[in-house]
Amino acid sequence: MSALIVICGATATGKSSLGMALAQRLGSPLLSADSRQVYREFDIGTAKPTVADRQLVPHYLLDLCDPRDSLTVADYQQQANELIAKSQAAGEVPLLVGGTGLYLKAVVKGLKIPRVPPNPQLRSQLAALGQPHCYALLQQVDPESTQKVHPNDSVRTLRALEVFYVTGCPISHQQGENPPNYPILHLGLDCPQVEACDRRIAQRTNLMFAAGFVSEVQYLCQKYGSDLPLLDTLGYAEVKQYLAGKISLEEAKNLTVLHTRQFAKRQRTWFRRYREIEWFDPDSPDLLERVWQRVGEFLHRTDALPKSVKNDL
Repeated sequence: MSALIVICGATATGKSSLGMALAQRLGSPLLSADSRQVYREFDIGTAKPTVADRQLVPHYLLDLCDPRDSLTVADYQQQANELIAKSQAAGEVPLLVGGTGLYLKAVVKGLKIPRVPPNPQLRSQLAALGQPHCYALLQQVDPESTQKVHPNDSVRTLRALEVFYVTGCPISHQQGENPPNYPILHLGLDCPQVEACDRRIAQRTNLMFAAGFVSEVQYLCQKYGSDLPLLDTLGYAEVKQYLAGKISLEEAKNLTVLHTRQFAKRQRTWFRRYREIEWFDPDSPDLLERVWQRVGEFLHRTDALPKSVKNDL
């Protein structure tokens, strides 16, 4: 039987390291579930796997598009599903690893996503009307959506209107779930104490800057322009402020740590909503062996154990 293993959690909890260790033992490929790692040249600030890591284990869903382009959740879902099916057909158990909750949900829940790409011109025209007017329009054309969208949520309001005006069908009629028919093991990494997570984030940030993060941001600003939207994301925005002379390097580091902590808190809130996730402490000295035991139980139960590792589990 085919199967999938998911490793999720907040940033800096060691998902990639655990994924690498399991992939090597299972002979499995790693599929990234990170919304910024899909963009080429955004490497250090997104903690993208190194060249050495990619030589040890096949990595996919990295460097999919140019930083000036956009990759929709529907695009990601389609590519992830195709890779999972290919891996399973080869007798492998793929590992889906990352912290972008919507990417993970799109795959494991089988979200039905309207394939309507962003339409900047339409969005600009709608936004010019103001949020109250847009929300009133949404109440007229798709009252079901207004039960889920807050009156002040301009992003979701514009998206719902965009889908309606492009397709002629309310977004609420195009959404839903169609979960995959293979078993999924959901593994999560989270520190029991927030202080431990904060320490990990600080260490990760220091490593990023030591690895040449400032030079990466400087290069990206020169190549794509400092107004590139991706350069306003976590870490890159803070370094961009430093390069513009607005803050010191130490302030850029401290702000990156602070904003990453805030982001990690939001990630933990997202993932804690899903009861199927089995949580492990990333600082546990026997983490790998405990996870390996759980993986073995799952694969034996689902009869999805790869032949190459039957003697090890």
